[in-house]
Amino acid sequence: MAGPTPDEPVEFGSETEKLVIIGSGPAGWAAGIYASRAELRPLCFEGANSAENYAQGTLPLGQLALTTEVENFPSWPAGDLSGYLNSALTEKERMMLPDGGPEQETITGPQLMTLMRRQAKNFGTRVVTDDVASVDFSQRPFTLTTAQGKTVKAHSVIVATGARANYLGLDSEHAYKNKGVSACAVCDGALPRFRGKGVVVVGGGDSAMEEATYLTKFCDPVYIVHRRDEFRASRIMAERVLANDKITVKWDSVVEEVLGSDDEGVTGVRIRNVKDSDRTETLDVSGYFAAIGHTPNTDFLGGQLELTEKKYVVWTTPFRTHTSVEGVFAAGDVADDYYRQACTAAGTGCMAALDAERWLGAQGIE
Repeated sequence: MAGPTPDEPVEFGSETEKLVIIGSGPAGWAAGIYASRAELRPLCFEGANSAENYAQGTLPLGQLALTTEVENFPSWPAGDLSGYLNSALTEKERMMLPDGGPEQETITGPQLMTLMRRQAKNFGTRVVTDDVASVDFSQRPFTLTTAQGKTVKAHSVIVATGARANYLGLDSEHAYKNKGVSACAVCDGALPRFRGKGVVVVGGGDSAMEEATYLTKFCDPVYIVHRRDEFRASRIMAERVLANDKITVKWDSVVEEVLGSDDEGVTGVRIRNVKDSDRTETLDVSGYFAAIGHTPNTDFLGGQLELTEKKYVVWTTPFRTHTSVEGVFAAGDVADDYYRQACTAAGTGCMAALDAERWLGAQGIE
């Protein structure tokens, strides 16, 4: 997966920034757009193009950069986007984008994120392609240290580092990501490649129940592969799944391999019974949905913000993006473990920028 177009080096560290944004998904770029228009000259650390980030799915541009078609982000109906993309993006940016191919009907994730990035930059967001490795929120101005060992002082910070989907870790999962392997039924379930076809959902918790039930709107059959003989999900969610005649549960089973080809993508999933290792079965499906949770990208915070049991940042004020540290705000999936959609992330990015602008004004920092 290609990263964003390299930029001219951004100088920072010689003076205290009004606002630093950490992260570069929809929340980060929306925050950058609003903060730039408010004349805050935000500095955004979009993440590093490193092997470590590639391996765990945390490259710059966020989780949308790991998807293909995006049909549910408002303002991008199906249509020929080539003329707009050619006029909105630089030649270098266009060259870095994967080709959507002749069958592309709507915006792709990488295209959408590159457009957001360009929009934020057009208004004045300064972008650094590096990770923030650690923070010191114990006193103001705050201190942030990058993976390359540089430091920057900031009066306010927006944390928009998102959350990465958990997978089983199979090589075949990685091989077919965006070719039938997904971790979001709401994002991808309605795509043509899945409609009217069989899919597999892996997991046994409430998330798996929700994903499988949602997929029955478009797919048939829907298989749930679960390694135990009963679900961990709440009783009402489990009963709803078991009563759905479009869903078949493969109990006491684990995924051994996702099957497919470069041309067709996912064509099947081979599963193995955990009580009888010689017993395997191949399910003829066009999709594989991992529903085994997400991991928020909060390790770098070093416990300096209040987190939930699942390590998501806590919003401490209703309908605001405030965190447990005054002057630090959170946006997107790093704090939202419920909706996890691009448009909701962008919305909270806008909110965080407005919250930061008003907080800075109250401190006399204009």
